[in-house]
Amino acid sequence: MARSRLLRRLRLLVDGDALHALAVAGSACVLSLGLVYVGYVVHVWRVARTAPCAADRGDCLLVFGKHAPEGRLDPDFQARVSRAAALWALQPARRMLLLGGGPVGSPTEAMLAQRGLFALGVAADAPLLLEDRSRDTLQNLRNARLLLAEAAEPAAAPVVTLLSSRYHLARCALLARHMGLESELCAAEPALSWQPGTLLHIAREAAYVCWIDVGTRWARMIGHRRMLARLA
Repeated sequence: MARSRLLRRLRLLVDGDALHALAVAGSACVLSLGLVYVGYVVHVWRVARTAPCAADRGDCLLVFGKHAPEGRLDPDFQARVSRAAALWALQPARRMLLLGGGPVGSPTEAMLAQRGLFALGVAADAPLLLEDRSRDTLQNLRNARLLLAEAAEPAAAPVVTLLSSRYHLARCALLARHMGLESELCAAEPALSWQPGTLLHIAREAAYVCWIDVGTRWARMIGHRRMLARLA
């Protein structure tokens, strides 16, 4: 694991609000004998299974990056780039916002996505915008919201298409909703794979979604404004 990614994860261990939310979510899962977590697994799986591969309403396509050690795109990242290229071919005028930073001295995830799109035939003058400072999904969307606000016409809130791997879409949708982004989902893969790796991804994403959702509901219930501001 890259050092910068490890450091970001270790910071969560000393983040009081993150630990508070994690403790509440964990308690809910334990007290329900795991039923709360199972419910989130089902939710993540259902979103992953039913998400379309089209972009019908979105004014801007948000393409989520993925960790790419030594600049190599894994199959998941490549699928996201390929889907974005296919959507561009259908509607070349659609804006695309490529998301994701990277460690110092290495190409960012946004840059790697841009290179991949060009290699797949996307024109050099395509309306691409790079957001290359974020390192996780929350930062992806927060920075994207700022860039979209700067580019938007007065009183024009764009509908965004969230393009990512199927297992990742439930978390993307949850965070976008918390940030007030009107969005639709677009899956990178034609259908949900039943490979063991995909099932592990769904299990992990369910834990993230449970952590965020239960923690947010608890923060609202007790009026913890600082915790709520983390997702605003």
